[in-house]
Amino acid sequence: MSDVIKLLPDSVANQIAAGEVIQRPASVIKELVENAIDAQATHVQIILKDAGRTLIQIIDDGVGMSETDARLAFERHSTSKIRTADDLFTLHTMGFRGEALASIAAISQVELRTRRRGEQLGTRLIINASQCESQEPDMCPEGSNFMIKNIFFNVPARRKFLKSNQVELSNIVKEFEKLALVNNEVEFTLMHNGNVMYKLMKGTFRQRIVSLMGNSMDQQLLPISIDTSIVKVRGYVGKPENARKRNALQFMFVNERYMRHPYFHKAVMSAYEQLIPEGEQPNYFLRFTVDPQAIDVNIHPTKTEIKFEDEMPIWQILAAGVKEVLGRFSEVPAIDFDTQDAPTIPAYTGHVEVHHPDIELDKAYNPFKATSSSSGQRHHAPERQVTSNWDELFANFERKKRGELEQKPVEQPAESLVETPQEPVLPLGDLQSVYLQLKGRYILSPVKSGLMVIDQHRAHVRILFDRYVGRIHTGTMSSQTILFPEVLHLSAAQGVALQELLPDMEKMGFALSPLSGNDWAVNAIPAGLDGVDANAMVHQILESVESGGVPVKKRILDHLALTVARSAAIPVGRTLMQEEMDILVADLLRLPEPNYTPDGKTIISVIPMDQINKLF
Repeated sequence: MSDVIKLLPDSVANQIAAGEVIQRPASVIKELVENAIDAQATHVQIILKDAGRTLIQIIDDGVGMSETDARLAFERHSTSKIRTADDLFTLHTMGFRGEALASIAAISQVELRTRRRGEQLGTRLIINASQCESQEPDMCPEGSNFMIKNIFFNVPARRKFLKSNQVELSNIVKEFEKLALVNNEVEFTLMHNGNVMYKLMKGTFRQRIVSLMGNSMDQQLLPISIDTSIVKVRGYVGKPENARKRNALQFMFVNERYMRHPYFHKAVMSAYEQLIPEGEQPNYFLRFTVDPQAIDVNIHPTKTEIKFEDEMPIWQILAAGVKEVLGRFSEVPAIDFDTQDAPTIPAYTGHVEVHHPDIELDKAYNPFKATSSSSGQRHHAPERQVTSNWDELFANFERKKRGELEQKPVEQPAESLVETPQEPVLPLGDLQSVYLQLKGRYILSPVKSGLMVIDQHRAHVRILFDRYVGRIHTGTMSSQTILFPEVLHLSAAQGVALQELLPDMEKMGFALSPLSGNDWAVNAIPAGLDGVDANAMVHQILESVESGGVPVKKRILDHLALTVARSAAIPVGRTLMQEEMDILVADLLRLPEPNYTPDGKTIISVIPMDQINKLF
């Protein structure tokens, strides 16, 4: 029997590694920018075309590479960052595995132009799907210039699963924010399709936060500084009043590397208890400095999941530090009144004495005692008039109450209820049916087969969705102007997504206009959405697109219609009047598909009579 275990070719091994390291264009930018920072670059320029599908170009002014190093850098596990296994626990660089360039070259067409500092001539290298096509001397600036073209061109299945351009560009901007935030001593430029999205100059950490997140962030930050033998924490936390329900700006870095750490996130959240409403999240930008030997970054290919040796002490230090900062900056300043020439206010001792030469008090006056009118007591007339009015209203109320009691039928004793035959149940569409509301969420109604239970929020989502889709397809979608336009404060990633969605949102009835930076004004919303928070609705639309994306372009209007319907639908917990329940159920049962929401969630459920009988 022949041997069955074979050594994989390098091209196949590189594509397997690429599946772990390079998941989308944002992954390419992360790896190449980290390499530029490791190469001591002071300026990094990122140029994109079609959200990275066509071109990703990274230009830096780092130390550059020699002709041999440039060729060897694209081999698997070739790196200048480590030499032995012990170096994994003393890392001072972003990269160390030596897999990124090999993985990028396996799924794209790469052109590299690089020159070492102090040398007269550089090198130009072209690699196509891991195959080196040419390498020749080249006159180029100091540093490195990577051009990654047609990502996933030789892996069509991977390219097919890329999201829309706005989603991929949004992911790129998020990755760019993580890299630019912590490297505030490096100048960054980000361009997309010829337009400059970011141009960040050197500055402090606070200046970099404001440059990326908007000028309004400057007034929301509280500085934090913790120095212990285990960990040092520098950065900023947001004021409690600036907490957000969604899209909170939460960044943690350890030794200048971005990390996701739910355990430390809970430490920060514990400091905000009783300060922010449930469901809201605070902003924070925290930089941890620890001994490299006390952490392990070699857990996940993306290097964002990091294991700490002293997690519990750091948790306590972080929670106490954030709580101390919030307490120090949340103190209410004492109001210092000018007490010079101010009158003395005596303390209350059970009776009040007023000393004024022009006022005489009637000590026998009782405001609760009805007195006859006289010329000397005109100031008491309103009290007597109110008292007589209340007597008359009370008498009318008593008469009305007795009348209602006389009309109310007398309840039958329990014995007679057993022998009373069951009344016929009204049909579903009968508006005279009696509907009961349960816990502000469900509508109950008897039907022939048992008890019908309707989720009121989902029912309204279904009604509104069908209404919006019908208006969109017939071209009758109208807008209603907002008297005082809402101002949206968006991140750069959300601004990019909104730019792409703007034409379709206008078809939905929205009217938005750009302001300075990433701020937008909401001037109009779809008609019939009275009382809806326009700001929250647009944020929900952007969050929905960023999280899931819209898989098919022709379905984007349906996706927007569903998101708007969810925002405008009756919220869970709202009490409905009988007439409102009648109209809601009637509108639902007129629809061709009343049983399920557009995304497949159950709206109507019927509890069979047999199941109810088993309860008794």
